Amino acid sequence: MDYTPHTAADIAQMKEFIGIASLEELFADIPDKFRLKHLPDLPAALSEQETMTLLHALSGKNQIPRLTLTGAGAYRHFIPAVVGHITARSEFYTAYTPYQPEISQGILQAIYEYQTMIARLTGTQIANASMYDGASAMAEAAVLSAKTLNRNKIITARSVHPAYRSVVRTYSWANGYEVVEIPFNKSGQVDLTALQKELTQNVAAVLVQSPNFFGVIEDIAPVADTVHEQGAFLVAGFTEGTALGILKPAGEAGADFVVGEGQSFGNPLNYGGPYLGILAAQEKFLRRIPGRLVGATVDKNGNRGFVLTLQTREQHIRREKATSNICSNEALCALAAGIYLAALGKNLQKLALLNVQKAQYLKSQLLKTAGWQELFTAPVYNEFTLKCPDPRKANEKLLQEGISGGYELQNDYPELANTLLFCATEMLTKEDIDSVAAILK
Repeated sequence: MDYTPHTAADIAQMKEFIGIASLEELFADIPDKFRLKHLPDLPAALSEQETMTLLHALSGKNQIPRLTLTGAGAYRHFIPAVVGHITARSEFYTAYTPYQPEISQGILQAIYEYQTMIARLTGTQIANASMYDGASAMAEAAVLSAKTLNRNKIITARSVHPAYRSVVRTYSWANGYEVVEIPFNKSGQVDLTALQKELTQNVAAVLVQSPNFFGVIEDIAPVADTVHEQGAFLVAGFTEGTALGILKPAGEAGADFVVGEGQSFGNPLNYGGPYLGILAAQEKFLRRIPGRLVGATVDKNGNRGFVLTLQTREQHIRREKATSNICSNEALCALAAGIYLAALGKNLQKLALLNVQKAQYLKSQLLKTAGWQELFTAPVYNEFTLKCPDPRKANEKLLQEGISGGYELQNDYPELANTLLFCATEMLTKEDIDSVAAILK
């Protein structure tokens, strides 16, 4: 039988109060073409046994590569067993949202430690917990900048991840902001001359990434100086979180916001999500950033404790001013990141260096292939872009051997035909890389 939470009298009273004649009027804002006229014909229900049999059959169709050379915003890293062990404990995965913070000391401590580590890694003073993904984190920072400065133009580098730029455009469109893209130069970095031409008094924020979508490392300091000369804010993102182990923190180089994807910190690929959006900022944005901010204190007996210092824009607080809905899974993903970073400690630097070394070796071997050449000249982290005669054919040869190949940049950059974006993490061995090179020769 249908579940009806309200009586007919309850529904009539509510309709009268809000001034509608029928429940259909509640959905008047939805265009007619998007509304179902009738429910589709659904198959008969399955038993539990039949359901499990079907799901196993469907999962058998998945093709999991034995090696991956694909990055482009999602990265395969080794995850220590301790991450899964702790996040699977019921006191954590059931206490993801501390709506009664004073009795949720465990999860508050976990969030506090996560925020502290992220702030130190990014060179900022505060970090929230957290955004949906790197793209929404960048979009939030852009919109927040525009609202703070009361300006309506946002500049994004074309070298920023295409998905990030798409989400920024969506957020900006909804708020009535203009988004302008500036090109990258021959090195793969932001074109400072083009940036200076677009920097006007109505620019609220400039968005860059380091490493950017091409794996190229940006020089953040001169970009920050240029942006601040016009009174705008710099939002410095990153595609690959482990790069923070060796790169100078963007916050120390002058960035107002540091945003990016935290999937590399102990979160599996998960077929594209859920992931972890990192948003860190300087202290002047303390009361404006979305999400939760946890602080340390002492109780009346002098014992250390943790409090939910601020949750300035949540789904249940200041809803009319909210631009986001920071919800449950993100705290759990942040917990995984915190455990991962705590487990690695200073070894994060060693991990980052290992990624650099693997990428350099892979690049050196691929450049031995006839007709292959490096596209950009600037330093890279664990991704790089190569021109090759036939990207599709190269990837097909790799796939036949169970290897996920490079990302075809022409999908997002028509001007970069016959280019592949490759990635190498610590998961690749020298033997793996040598076998890849042999396949492509």
